[in-house]
Amino acid sequence: MSTPPLPREQFLVISALGANPMELTNVLCRAANENRCAVVSTRLTRHGECSALVLEVAGSWDALARMETALPGLSKKHAFTANVVRSEALESRPQALPYVAYVSAAYRPDILNELCQFFIDHRVELESLTCDTYQAPQTGGTMLNATLTVTLPAGTQISWLRDQFLDFADALNLDALIEPWRPQNP
Repeated sequence: MSTPPLPREQFLVISALGANPMELTNVLCRAANENRCAVVSTRLTRHGECSALVLEVAGSWDALARMETALPGLSKKHAFTANVVRSEALESRPQALPYVAYVSAAYRPDILNELCQFFIDHRVELESLTCDTYQAPQTGGTMLNATLTVTLPAGTQISWLRDQFLDFADALNLDALIEPWRPQNP
């Protein structure tokens, strides 16, 4: 007697924008739980008066369908907007190497696209990006701090890529560093 195949877990990525970060997170996490979905990952950031929440939930196809159906009513009731996309699990890349690039510079509007183009040209995948601007207290000039978590493809010669990145940063007058990713909590 054979056992029936296990149902394949599916994923839903929800991006939501709202004014109240705690309510936004609470409403969507509660809805996931009530619809028998598990929260796999979530990121919340505040941008001025608006909060952006990205939530990945997992579940059976019918649980995800219930979650999708519930979202329009929840977004209307709690005054937020939501977009939903079905997703697959990220494929395993055991030979890829996670690295972090830190960049500080006087703000220019082209810095982020130049950084992205550098990594595209070197077949490096972007995993996450955080970028903030602030007024330097000493000069009053606008500064930019960016942190990019990237994945180097298998076979990348790390010393060569690091040299390329530092030369690139010097050419754009960026203070930059690229180093292996390390867990925050050892």
